[in-house]
Amino acid sequence: MAKGVSGRRHAQAVFEIALENNDLEKWQSDLDSISSVLTDSQIVAILENPKLDMGKKREIVQNLLPGLAPVAMNLVYYLVAKNRLKIVPDLFAEYERLLNAHYGRETAEVISAVPISEEEQKRIEEGLSAIVGKEVVLTLKVDPEIKGGLVARIGDKLIDGSVRERLQDLRAALS
Repeated sequence: MAKGVSGRRHAQAVFEIALENNDLEKWQSDLDSISSVLTDSQIVAILENPKLDMGKKREIVQNLLPGLAPVAMNLVYYLVAKNRLKIVPDLFAEYERLLNAHYGRETAEVISAVPISEEEQKRIEEGLSAIVGKEVVLTLKVDPEIKGGLVARIGDKLIDGSVRERLQDLRAALS
């Protein structure tokens, strides 16, 4: 089974449990903690070590993730026992997507050549919200290759206002 598909399936199950118990934000917080700990390659290597018994792995997980809800801890135990720690980033990303969809928010990936200030982020959020007609949550990335400007991806829409794109258009027009 592809890890992306498995991550989505697990996220869907977690989301349904969270929705049923009205614990959407608690699960988001728990999954954030799980993701930040279980994406560390050294921790994953320890927890995937077949020579380490499950009792010791449970103890390690309990020490690394104190305060986690019992149901969320059971998810971690399951992922460790089934050697599925590699799906954690996909699981977290899909849960975030489901949560945003539930609240009527749209996620926008914004790529810029340099880091964006908070004031600029607010203006970009407002502009993109006006375009899609929903509240927009930004995911920011920096890529110096775009030279300047922004590239925004919202669902299946791509808004390319990068200098690189404009230079390519100019090159095509001149040739």
